[in-house]
Amino acid sequence: MNALLSIWTWLEIALVALVGFCIQVVLVFFTWPFDRRRHIPGRTFRRVGWMAAKLTPYWRFGVHGDVPRSVAPNTVVVSNHESNADPFLISHLPWEMKWLGKASLFKIPVVGWMMWFAGDVPVNRGDRDSATGAMGKCKKWLAKGMPVMIFPEGTRSKTDELLPFKDGAFRLAIEAQADVLPLAVSGTRRALPKHSWRFNTSRGLVTVGTPISTRGMTVADLERLKDMARAQIESLRASLAPLTRVEPSEARSVAS
Repeated sequence: MNALLSIWTWLEIALVALVGFCIQVVLVFFTWPFDRRRHIPGRTFRRVGWMAAKLTPYWRFGVHGDVPRSVAPNTVVVSNHESNADPFLISHLPWEMKWLGKASLFKIPVVGWMMWFAGDVPVNRGDRDSATGAMGKCKKWLAKGMPVMIFPEGTRSKTDELLPFKDGAFRLAIEAQADVLPLAVSGTRRALPKHSWRFNTSRGLVTVGTPISTRGMTVADLERLKDMARAQIESLRASLAPLTRVEPSEARSVAS
């Protein structure tokens, strides 16, 4: 039964993405001359993610705590990374930001095209030149007043432990004198386990931390900044853990 429902869910996500792409193309055509920050096609893409999550029978995703309606334009948003379901959950937040993502995602039909139109930034993992170019594009978005979203672990953690944070997001924030805004997600590891195509029952939540100013910081403060962001994410994630626990009876109810 789980396999059949998972297949149905993938079809549902594909259909939502296709409809959303058609809407996005129309909006891009009419807004391109004046929407230089690609705010409208970007928000359209995030709402597609939100809608796909809402229609997924396995997932109950939402936002926990007080969430600002907007963030400072010059902000680097960072979050822990549990699952490929994380973007669906983080898309519940009410502001637009440009995402740094694996270049391979941009090659996926429809979804990859939507990422391009949204202004998201591709990067080839492990390629220094690609990473340098991607950070340059992120810096340009910050200069235009558009926050950027980066997973500092670089990939999904296989366990409940956070992976080491890479320098890129924090070096970018220091160079741009941008705020760092920590987020935490919880519950998505079950939603779509790493290296699996099958969905699981999941109660996923995202919560927002306190901005960390980098004003006056230099590269010498890089490790301190990473530690400050990591401490917030760990604390936020710990506060979400009891709220995202799925009881065995709930897990069976969908799979049966």
